[in-house]
Amino acid sequence: MPAKKLFRYSLWIFFILMNVVAYFHAYKFTHFANPEITKTSSPAPLSLFDKASLLFFGVNNPRPENKILPSRSFEKIELESNKKIACWLIKSENSKGTVALFHGFSGEKSSMLDKSEAFLAMGYNTLLVDFMGSGESEGNQTTIGFFESKQVKTCFDYLSKQGEKNIILFGTSMGAVAILKAVSDYNISPAAIIVECPFGSMYKTVCARFRIMQVPTFPMAGLLVFWGGIQNGFWAFAHNPENYAKQVNCPTLLLYGEKDQKVSREEIDTIFSNLKGIKALETYPEAAHENYLIKYQNKWQIDVAKFLADSI
Repeated sequence: MPAKKLFRYSLWIFFILMNVVAYFHAYKFTHFANPEITKTSSPAPLSLFDKASLLFFGVNNPRPENKILPSRSFEKIELESNKKIACWLIKSENSKGTVALFHGFSGEKSSMLDKSEAFLAMGYNTLLVDFMGSGESEGNQTTIGFFESKQVKTCFDYLSKQGEKNIILFGTSMGAVAILKAVSDYNISPAAIIVECPFGSMYKTVCARFRIMQVPTFPMAGLLVFWGGIQNGFWAFAHNPENYAKQVNCPTLLLYGEKDQKVSREEIDTIFSNLKGIKALETYPEAAHENYLIKYQNKWQIDVAKFLADSI
């Protein structure tokens, strides 16, 4: 076979192989595995066969399960959205309103109980939500905030129908993205939103994960975004919270950890710049992409309480 023809065949084989690998990784990233399956550990101690399997087929990501129950009395609520979603409603005496809390990727509503306690102490009811694919909600799929935005709207509509006039939406990471998209796409009008570490775009957050693993972003990051969108029924390159922010007119508190490797300060500054209306940005110098209550409980509570007192 002539060298040029062999070279062309090799390129085609390489291109097809990259797409096959990206397809499997995208599926594993957006579809949770059986909860009994062990989450893939660091690749360092794995055998050669296991490393090859990880390279081609992606990591095992067990379906998130609620780990604990609220320590207070609570009501279980199931809502019909694009998927059935499960919620816990916890009431405060003489409440000032209701805060709906939305978790991040691979999280569930029990992971938001510490934030719920903080809002309850401020005098707000809390509605803790399992996105689709997590906890007690339907399915095993996640779309990193895209279709979850409809579930944010469903929760907002539910609270509105219950007569709640003062609805605050709180979300971290993927939950923050879902809130920005919900406000942008569905024209809902919460009294305020509080969003922690939302990524700037789907492509940027995938690239960040490649950089954390010290792997080149091109071309695999783009292929992963492409196949993830195709598998889940949306154009993932248009999943862009920086643009969603341009349609957000309600009071917004944006929170960010300055050591976050998954979301850059540039993404946060762009989102903040694009927000309309009353807005505030608070940062936490030693926090990464994590629960800010771990290192900054007092500051977080002060920042949130001040924002709510000043803006609603």
